[in-house]
Amino acid sequence: MKTTIYYFTGTGNSLAVAKDLAGELESSELIPIAGLVDSDSISAESEQVGLVFPVYMWGMPLIVKAFVEKLSLPESAYVFGIATCGSSAGRTLLQLNKMLKRKGSGLSAGFVVRMPGNYTPMYGALPDEKQEKIFVQEKQRIPEIAEIIEPGKAAEIESSFFLLNVLFGLIHKVGSSKIPGMDEKFWADENCTGCGICVKVCPVDNIQLEDGKPHWLHQCQQCLAFLQWCPKEAIQSGKKTQRRRRYHHRAVKISEIIGQRAGEST
Repeated sequence: MKTTIYYFTGTGNSLAVAKDLAGELESSELIPIAGLVDSDSISAESEQVGLVFPVYMWGMPLIVKAFVEKLSLPESAYVFGIATCGSSAGRTLLQLNKMLKRKGSGLSAGFVVRMPGNYTPMYGALPDEKQEKIFVQEKQRIPEIAEIIEPGKAAEIESSFFLLNVLFGLIHKVGSSKIPGMDEKFWADENCTGCGICVKVCPVDNIQLEDGKPHWLHQCQQCLAFLQWCPKEAIQSGKKTQRRRRYHHRAVKISEIIGQRAGEST
């Protein structure tokens, strides 16, 4: 049975999970959401369809919402979701399930996978030893998830406790509309060489170089790929990130992040 896995990633966490899962399944294909989201419509033809993406502001990334709105699924398709996060996923997968149900489908299973946090505007990357523990846990979790997905079993959609779901749901509902303009806090310091990597890794073409410096166009996703993959760590958010450690998944190559926008399957 073929499984199509659509993924979105900024720092590589969700791509690493998608790749690990694909390695456990008999027949699978990885397709980047960023390469399809500008399409007028998107049709999935596989018997099994998965969406793997990070949690942003305790909800779905805007790009993933836009993708789901355009996605058409076979009536009999087995659909699963995997949300990666550094702490709590809130009701993210319930949000996805609700969107799919409006389109006549729904999740057959939904899983939350913890990965190292990477929101540098709030905190720096974890020490290597703590990252390693999380990677080990992820490697153990993925085969368990595959054992559910491979035969097409139904499973509970994972989420946080009810009160946290309510709280996080409200935060996401109020705050998500502000995400595109949150790039007004980003700037490049004197270490910027104008190499253009920030432009290349942006999944929504939200960055242009002007006089050799990045300029943001206020269609941000807050994936922070530009900040995490900058070879000089020259891009900052506000006044607190210059001394904070950066993060991107060690098993993901920058070419894979750049390839998302071009729709290059992995």
